[in-house]
Amino acid sequence: MLYFANDYSTGAHPELLKALLDTNDEKLPGYGEDRLCERAKEKIRRACGCPEAEIFFLMGGTQTNSVALSALLKGYEGVIAAQTGHISVHEAGAVESGGHKVITLPGREGRLDAGTLKAWLGDFYGDESREHMVFPGAVYISQPTEYGTIYSLGELESLSAVCGEYSLTLYMDGARLGYALASPAADAGLEDIARLCGAFYIGGTKVGALCGEALVFPKGAPEHFFTTVKQKGALPAKGRLLGAQFDALFTDGLYLRISRRVMEMTELLRGVLAARGFRFYIDSPTNQQFILIENSRLEKLTKEVVLTLWEKPDAEHSVVRFAADPSTTPEDIEALDAILAGL
Repeated sequence: MLYFANDYSTGAHPELLKALLDTNDEKLPGYGEDRLCERAKEKIRRACGCPEAEIFFLMGGTQTNSVALSALLKGYEGVIAAQTGHISVHEAGAVESGGHKVITLPGREGRLDAGTLKAWLGDFYGDESREHMVFPGAVYISQPTEYGTIYSLGELESLSAVCGEYSLTLYMDGARLGYALASPAADAGLEDIARLCGAFYIGGTKVGALCGEALVFPKGAPEHFFTTVKQKGALPAKGRLLGAQFDALFTDGLYLRISRRVMEMTELLRGVLAARGFRFYIDSPTNQQFILIENSRLEKLTKEVVLTLWEKPDAEHSVVRFAADPSTTPEDIEALDAILAGL
């Protein structure tokens, strides 16, 4: 079987495994207070151009989102997100289980528009009954979005400006951030994100790591955030496992090198899908590619290829996702092309 279902089903990039093996027998302090974590944090600060940033390593994306937002929001506050946002749909209500409502707004190709956000906030604060309602405390976006689209620098600046006007934290989910940074369509870098967001995370799990996300607070973390992480059961005793991987990812540009290679494989994938006449459901400039396919052809395809069923626009068609990952090879793409030719 060929595997294009997601970007986190293989293990770790060889250079990360080597980093883990090289430090495996060293006795180090626990809970992320070791030299590997500290070295990784310093490299991330330099990459973000943000020497004062506070950084915490957590295990996965859902955990990071729920822990971060629980600390950023007051008890009577919720977080605004696009209807298609990951916290809105695919995290089993993790944020809401912590007592914070996810307030959804319509998006465009997965992105939240600054004009839509400002209009909603104007209506909210113009409502005389607002004291009976959940107040907005943060705005959630993902880069890239759940549909593989990316926010331009101008869009991020506009969202940040609206958040600043209403004293909201702009929080970015960066589970696949490497692919947004490496995309030919990108014009926003890590330093821009650190300047415009109150908090964001750099995803490792989907960009070559065995596990782990680096949560960055550019201007300092909420009070007692370490204790919040512990309280939520999100503090690994062997924090070194995450520190070693992020130390490797941010040495000699490995994070972007992995991401750029995945984007090279994505271009091959796009070319094959286009050449075989498939219609793209959305124009994604990152490693997730969505196509519209007849259900009869999909049934044949899934006998040889593992992919993700995304949605069903009508009774005869499905939208499916192909994802390139750090282990995808040109040979995988060639094999897929041969399968598609026989449908």
